[in-house]
Amino acid sequence: MRRAVVVGSATAAGVILLLSLKPHQGAATAAAPISSGSSGSSGGSGGTSGTSSAPPAQASDTSGTRAITGDSVDTRYGPVQVKVTLAGKKITRIDVVRYPSESGRDRSINSYALPVLNQEALSAQSAAIDVVSGATYTSDGYTRSLQSALDKAGS
Repeated sequence: MRRAVVVGSATAAGVILLLSLKPHQGAATAAAPISSGSSGSSGGSGGTSGTSSAPPAQASDTSGTRAITGDSVDTRYGPVQVKVTLAGKKITRIDVVRYPSESGRDRSINSYALPVLNQEALSAQSAAIDVVSGATYTSDGYTRSLQSALDKAGS
């Protein structure tokens, strides 16, 4: 009898752990970009489910600025993708166009991590920045996408 209780308790604990795992397939990404630029603006924290379509890889205006979208980088919790705006070789703005936002935890983590990553990258003028504690996967996806955009720009 005692053995049956122990086995039953262990089985129940295992089922609870399995059910609490976050699904990794089909993770939604945010549609509203988080941005940071020389104007000091910052975007919202996303919130709508679904996948935003990627903007064109490069766009230029007559003032010599250009916007380059980095590769979409798949992370454990969903893709991360940035668009960088350059004036010459200077990074003037970074928009995070895709990031995980399926759960409240995703939205909470990214609402503080993405602005920090944007600020660090603008200050460093490169993708060689530290990860944000508690947002390791997002930080890795962010830096890899940013580096791919800078590579495309020839910086």
